[in-house]
Amino acid sequence: MLPTEDTEKALKKLFYRHMTADISMLCQTLGTQSRMSVFRRLKEIGYLSGYTHAGRYYTLRNIPQFDDGGLWFHRGIGFSVFITLRNTVIEAVKSSVNGMTRHELHNLLRVNVKDTLLYLIRAELINREKIQGLYICADTDHNRADRQLSQRKAYIQKIEPLPAAAITEVLIEAIHAGGASVSPSVAAGRNNSQLVNNPKSAGYSLSGNNISQTLGWQNVIHPKNC
Repeated sequence: MLPTEDTEKALKKLFYRHMTADISMLCQTLGTQSRMSVFRRLKEIGYLSGYTHAGRYYTLRNIPQFDDGGLWFHRGIGFSVFITLRNTVIEAVKSSVNGMTRHELHNLLRVNVKDTLLYLIRAELINREKIQGLYICADTDHNRADRQLSQRKAYIQKIEPLPAAAITEVLIEAIHAGGASVSPSVAAGRNNSQLVNNPKSAGYSLSGNNISQTLGWQNVIHPKNC
C-alpha cells in the first residue's frame, strides 16, 4: 500500500480525473486489497457515497456541485447532501409543494424507489394517500400533508383528460424508452410528433405534466426499474 504521505495525492489525482470511483479503482490506486484501509484513507480526506448503484461509487466531499434539491449526478451516478436514498426521498417528499408520486420520484432521483417507498411508508416516515386513483406521497406532518394534498387535487383538476389514442402513445413511448430515464418534457415532444398523424387525437398537444400524470395513473415503471 502507498505510504500515508502519498495517499492523499493519489486519491485526489484519481477523483479529479474521474470524479467518481468504485472500490476496485480505489484499491488499485492505493495498492491494497484491504477495504478497511481504503475507507480509513478516504475518511481522512472526506468522501461521499452515491445513493444510486447500491452505493458502490464514491467521490470527494468538495467535488459535487449540488443543485437546489441537494442532488448531483455524474455519468448516471447520483449523490445527495442527504447521503442515503431513504433520507433523500424523505426530504424530496417533505419539500414538495403538492406531494410526489413514485413516478415523479423516479424521474427526479433517476433510480428505482419502489422498495424504499414501501419501507418509508411502513415505518411511517412518509404518508401516502390515494387521490383519483393516484398514490401521492406526502409529509408526516398532518397540516403540511393537508396542504400538499390540497395542492395536488387542484393540480389534477387543471389537467385536461387525454383521449384514448393519446394515452396509448404515452404508454408506447414508455415501453420504447426501456430502462432509460426520459424526462416528461422530452417524452411529450416525441409523443406530439406521433399524435400529429393520428386522427383520433387531432387537436391535442401533450405537455410534461400530461406524461407524468398518465404514467402515474397507469402505474408505469419499466420492469428493469422495479
